[in-house]
Amino acid sequence: MRPRVFARRVDLFDGRGRVRLEATGESSRMNSKETEDRYILPTYNNIRFPLSFVRAEGSYVEDDSGGRYLDLYGGHAVCVLGHCHPRWVEAIAEQAGTFDFYSNLCYCPVRAEAAKLMVERCYSMHQAFFCNSGAEANETALKIARKATGREYIVSMEENFHGRTIGALSVTGFEKSRALFPQNISRWTRFLRLGDLEAFDSLDPEEIAGVILEPLQSVVGVKMAEPEYYRGLRDWCDRTGAVLIFDEVQTGNGRTGKWFVGEHWGVEPDLVTTAKGLGGGYPVGAVLANEKISATVEAGDQATTFGGGPLAAAAVAATYRIIEEEGLVEQVARLSSGVIERLGGYVGRGIEEVRGLGYLLGVRCEKPAKEIQAALLERGILVGTSGDLQTFRLLPPLTVSEEEWGIFFAALDDIFA
Repeated sequence: MRPRVFARRVDLFDGRGRVRLEATGESSRMNSKETEDRYILPTYNNIRFPLSFVRAEGSYVEDDSGGRYLDLYGGHAVCVLGHCHPRWVEAIAEQAGTFDFYSNLCYCPVRAEAAKLMVERCYSMHQAFFCNSGAEANETALKIARKATGREYIVSMEENFHGRTIGALSVTGFEKSRALFPQNISRWTRFLRLGDLEAFDSLDPEEIAGVILEPLQSVVGVKMAEPEYYRGLRDWCDRTGAVLIFDEVQTGNGRTGKWFVGEHWGVEPDLVTTAKGLGGGYPVGAVLANEKISATVEAGDQATTFGGGPLAAAAVAATYRIIEEEGLVEQVARLSSGVIERLGGYVGRGIEEVRGLGYLLGVRCEKPAKEIQAALLERGILVGTSGDLQTFRLLPPLTVSEEEWGIFFAALDDIFA
């Protein structure tokens, strides 16, 4: 059965990049839009859904006119438990009513619990540093790698995305993005192509502090290399003493059907950065380090006021407990194989290729992805687009059910009929 859809027609953008829509409740939505456009810097205005969401539950979000949408984008890979999971809500509410905040100048039981839950499920990591976002986590990891090795340069991959702060931007593999802010420090970065191990032969290993990569490059439509590449990268870092950093802001916390993505290939990094799904919707990031790297970190190397605060820690602890107790990592592994197989059935009749692992999927279409996104939105389903103009992305909650996937595939049948 399809979700209730109140919009009669939705055109995502007009020719000038502005929202154009005809739907019930347009006045209310446009008032909300106008208020945001007036008071918030216009950094997202050309890519937003033309909707104002006001409530959510499970795999669904609802707009201010009562339109209900199946969310297969998960707030951009964030809402791993679905929206407003009752146990997650209860944990945050209880923490807020018990002990709201103090900085890292004191010990905090819920922070200790969150760190233990996270570290014990992330490869053979030893310790963690909490922060507030993926970009902050990546900048912290770069500092740790440079201090641990005493070297200056970082290797990153073309088409990697690591964040928009100056340090994270400096290892982001989009020249156009870096050129907008030429004051970045990318002169200390060597960019190579994901999957090209031979390119490492051109480097002077004595100057390389670390190698950072998104194991699955999400922004460009979910690209990944062969398993041998990741194993070869681990070997190169072992031989040269460089620190291997996996940016698992999106791939971590169960999204690919493993707690962390390197488990698919038997590859462990030295440092892991993560965020997005880590707090189930609460803003929090983290860096996890193995025992060797942990030993190089000293008091004063890093600091944060809000990182690992009681509310953030309660969100992390609740998220990890729920993922484990509800068997969500195993559920993703089980259901995603069927999802990928069914998507493959559309190859040659609307879809060209399906890429990714678990619930981090890029679906390359014969038509522009925005057209498919708009057609799905008309049918009450949210998906994301990507830097590849023909690829839409699926980043759903880990809790999405077989019935809900059935709604998605019924919509695809209709679109590709």
